Amino acid sequence: MKSVPDLMVNLVPAADLDLGLWADGIPGRQVGFCWPLADRPGRWNRHYAPVSIVIKFFVAPDAEAAAAVAEGGPDGVFESLTFGNFDVEEALIEWEGIFTGRSFEEVLDDDVAETVVDPDDGEGPLVLAVSGTLRDALCTAVEHRLAEVSRLWVAERAADGEVFDPEIAVWILSGLADLARAVREGDENLYCWVA
Repeated sequence: MKSVPDLMVNLVPAADLDLGLWADGIPGRQVGFCWPLADRPGRWNRHYAPVSIVIKFFVAPDAEAAAAVAEGGPDGVFESLTFGNFDVEEALIEWEGIFTGRSFEEVLDDDVAETVVDPDDGEGPLVLAVSGTLRDALCTAVEHRLAEVSRLWVAERAADGEVFDPEIAVWILSGLADLARAVREGDENLYCWVA
């Protein structure tokens, strides 16, 4: 399987397409509201939903260090993985539910992602701590399990009227699993910066 950076190439800022949203991408790439489908040049995938503009998963030693990057994001400070334009708070709960076999409500009641810092009270960037349960599930997930969870997540989004490319979903979870495995090898934790 190719890595996220290998697959997300030749991306066009949505401003050039008059679609309104785009995000800085992974190592010099653009990732966001729309991107060409790797296997179908000239065709575009679009994700339509009320969404975050920029999502950066990153590794930090503790919540205090993670909170310190709330205003500017983790780039240049911590190893990170950047995506754009999906509801990450909902996704974290859904992914954990799919991995563990629990309902959205059970995860929400028990193990929701902790808000580390929200300096603008929902009006600006915030930092979330990825739950230990989700982090551990990502660490141990093999490729076929990540594909299965991705497929189920795309189906959940479709049930709510959202269209999400299944290949992109696999790339997101695979990249996040790689980052989670790096956390497991050290004393750091997995966080998410959202703007």
